[in-house]
Amino acid sequence: MTTVTSPAPAAGAAATKSAAGRAPLRRGLMRWLFVAPALAYMALFFGYPLVRNVVMSFQHYTPKTYFTGEAPFNGLDNWRAVLADELFTDALWHTALFTVGSLLGQFTVGLALAVFFSRRFRLSGFVRAILLLPWLVPMVVSAVVWRRILDQDHGMLNTALHAVGLVPQDGVPWLSSPSVALLSAVLVNIWIGIPFNMVILYGGLQEIPRDLYEAASLDGSGPWRTFRSITLPMLRPVITVVLVLGFMSTVKILDLILALTSGGPADSTQTLGTVTYQLSFLQLDFGQGAVVGNVLILISAVFAVLYLRANRADFGKGSDRR
Repeated sequence: MTTVTSPAPAAGAAATKSAAGRAPLRRGLMRWLFVAPALAYMALFFGYPLVRNVVMSFQHYTPKTYFTGEAPFNGLDNWRAVLADELFTDALWHTALFTVGSLLGQFTVGLALAVFFSRRFRLSGFVRAILLLPWLVPMVVSAVVWRRILDQDHGMLNTALHAVGLVPQDGVPWLSSPSVALLSAVLVNIWIGIPFNMVILYGGLQEIPRDLYEAASLDGSGPWRTFRSITLPMLRPVITVVLVLGFMSTVKILDLILALTSGGPADSTQTLGTVTYQLSFLQLDFGQGAVVGNVLILISAVFAVLYLRANRADFGKGSDRR
């Protein structure tokens, strides 16, 4: 009598193995399904405009294009014209000065105020709320108000400074002198950005364990050494975030400059943002405007890469210490 071996156990094992092999595939597919809406949003509202802007910088793109659809490629003509223009070089330099000056001022004053308010006192919450007002007011409104304050003939600042004998009768041409206008714009932007820096840095200070300060006090550490050895190292991740966000919002600033000086006088406050606006919407040369926009994007991308590399290095050091 011949005995037939049943294949059922082998088939069951194969089915189990197949199901186990499909499980990671299902999990991976589910992950992508959850991420897909965000990816679609990024591709539609960030990816497409970015690619379109790059393509436009190599085209002769004018208002006529909107009616005819014709935007012939002109190679590197737009790039040569922009890079050879002295206005672009000056705007690049002004953008660097404006960004660095604004970040240093906002961060320094914001950190000082954050440290000051970390020591609670009566009405500290109310004073902090008052200091938030510059950040809550729309940028254009703040710029218009400051334009009136900085007016040479009737501005409150010159009137107050003249009353105490610090400036002559005719006042300081804060917004009408090529040598002073950019500094005035930097000071106004510092005033606007201080509350953001203060709030973020104040939140970071609250996360530092009080035990560290008590231990430093017992060891005889003075205020400056404690600040340098404990506060700054513990605040480093928060400081990085503040500086990165501040850079991203400052390097491309447009509305503040337009409302204050419109890029003048004598192009002394032209930045990459205002040059992009001028080329695209005043001269209606969208191809050259796209070139300046791409330079701004490239600068931001380089800064973002450096930030990610620094963050990765900090994370690696933290893992090694653990």
